[in-house]
Amino acid sequence: MKTIVFLLFITAAIFMAPQSGVAQTLNEQRSRLLELLGDTHQLTSDQSAEVGKIFSKGTFIGQGNPKISRHPASSEECREMLNQRQINYDNLRFEQICGAKYMAPLFDPEKETAEDARVCIDKFEFPNIPCEYPVVWVRTREAAEICLAMGKRICDAHEWEGGCAGQLRPPDYRFDLTAGISPGAAVKKSRKVHNSKMSKGKTWSYGPQYRKGICGANSSKSPGCQGGGWNKCGSNTYPSGFFPDCRSPLGVYDINGNAAEHMNLPLDKSQMASRGSTKLGYTEMKGSWFIFDKYRAHQDWCRWRAPYWHGSRVMSPKSHHNYHLGFRCCKTVQGNRNVSEIKQRLGRMVSKGVQ
Repeated sequence: MKTIVFLLFITAAIFMAPQSGVAQTLNEQRSRLLELLGDTHQLTSDQSAEVGKIFSKGTFIGQGNPKISRHPASSEECREMLNQRQINYDNLRFEQICGAKYMAPLFDPEKETAEDARVCIDKFEFPNIPCEYPVVWVRTREAAEICLAMGKRICDAHEWEGGCAGQLRPPDYRFDLTAGISPGAAVKKSRKVHNSKMSKGKTWSYGPQYRKGICGANSSKSPGCQGGGWNKCGSNTYPSGFFPDCRSPLGVYDINGNAAEHMNLPLDKSQMASRGSTKLGYTEMKGSWFIFDKYRAHQDWCRWRAPYWHGSRVMSPKSHHNYHLGFRCCKTVQGNRNVSEIKQRLGRMVSKGVQ
């Protein structure tokens, strides 16, 4: 009996031990993240300062509790895998269209090209950097503020869905069903109609059937993690881009698995981020998370809309946050661009050695 207890103790100690090369404190995490954000996304000093301010106001914003988080793969392993498979997530064409690095244009391939896109979405979960772990423990309000500081905005639900399914469709919100009733009742009523309609063509980012092993969904919860506490539940995520086949037809990665994602769900036309609203609507958590292959607690096909889980206004200071919930940003861009002009700009970038 003593031997069994000792072995269990050793196993738990190994699982809980910090990983080499990973920040040992939350402040170290944040400092490193801010430096990476500035370098990768070419933030101005004002932008970096604003993102840093938002980080500092959030109690736990970061890549998870560094004392207990156990990532199934390291950033170094991720970079080595990409190198061996000769995978490069840079895309000069998309960068020109979106005006930002690591973003994918959203459009309808049946009648448009990428140059027609009026909105782009981050390829990866924030910080939107290949081989970095997603930022979690972020409230919807903080996510919206960070996106704004980055020169972007939070995504509307239909935009996220289009990025996942590989086809951006016009907004389909049933505002006629949501007027004059409580947010919870409005979400319940409108999602029932939406999900019934969209279930006829279910799809995941990688194809028409759910498949295990394609996305970052085979990690494990920390021992003793029952609820969602900072001291009990590690953010045992994978590096972004570690699963290259977890990709939508529009080039959006990790939208299934790894971290669930905050989104804006408008219940009124005036709450649509895609139309420039700063009032914003209500919270919706999209996608799935890092143990989903082992525990499919809900649906996660692309156009599925979730119940009013931990519902609040997006801009509520008490909107929900937890250890497996992150976000990605969208950005409104100018559509119908001059293709020849983009090609000229790409040529100049290539001649200068820009990757």
